[in-house]
Amino acid sequence: MSLPVLGAALTLADLPAHADWLREAPRDLELQSFVDAEVLNGDWQPRAEEAKRLLDGHQGRLGIHGPFWGWTISSYDPEVRAIVRKRMLQALDVCAAIGGTHVVIHSPFTTWGYNHKGLYPSDADRMLSATQDTMMAALERAEDMGVTFMLENIEDIDPRDRADLCEALGWRALALSVDTGHAHYAHGSTGAPPVDFYIRAAGNRLGHVHLQDADGYADRHWQLGQGTILWPSVFAALAEITSNPRLIIELRDKAGVIPSARYLAGLGLAQ
Repeated sequence: MSLPVLGAALTLADLPAHADWLREAPRDLELQSFVDAEVLNGDWQPRAEEAKRLLDGHQGRLGIHGPFWGWTISSYDPEVRAIVRKRMLQALDVCAAIGGTHVVIHSPFTTWGYNHKGLYPSDADRMLSATQDTMMAALERAEDMGVTFMLENIEDIDPRDRADLCEALGWRALALSVDTGHAHYAHGSTGAPPVDFYIRAAGNRLGHVHLQDADGYADRHWQLGQGTILWPSVFAALAEITSNPRLIIELRDKAGVIPSARYLAGLGLAQ
């Protein structure tokens, strides 16, 4: 069986330095140049055109990290939800312009919420209702476009919470994303299970993985091999899954992307 092919999360400015690597295999790519509200509210079309020019010949799957700063998809404030609905539709506009097929969005589950689960019985229904109000128009449009929203763990302690939310939303244009560094932070700092448990909990609903290394204390986005994540266990869990998730190396220092890929290749885990 062939090893899984790695991709990366990059900005437009990072593409030239990674062009040869991106084209040596069908590497999946996540563009992170359309996250900020200032970009989405402005004239982002030239960025989209530049992306298409730089990606000529790219054979992997393409997507974007969606907006997330300053809000949650389950806000109880209806005026905030209106803004989030707008941001989700703007992200889909970008996908339409560049030919993207995934948008990463952030989980609404928090450490506070986990520790108070069941204490306020109405909270679960209230969160679901708010999320439905925020997301349904975007999910319907994404389904028509062939775009999938990847719901990424952030503070999530229970890996099953996001799947339960997606189930309640009917899995329309939705898949699960696991960020290895976020899971490792939750494991080290809030009592969550190890990273491989998140992978196995997602199962074949897993559509996307952010690969980053960390120390279990904070969201480090270190080069792979520089933290304490047990990569053999992560890739053993991935080997049990047949959904072919996008494996996206997501680092603060993009100079570490290719060395990270070489590190995993050296361990015989990926290519």
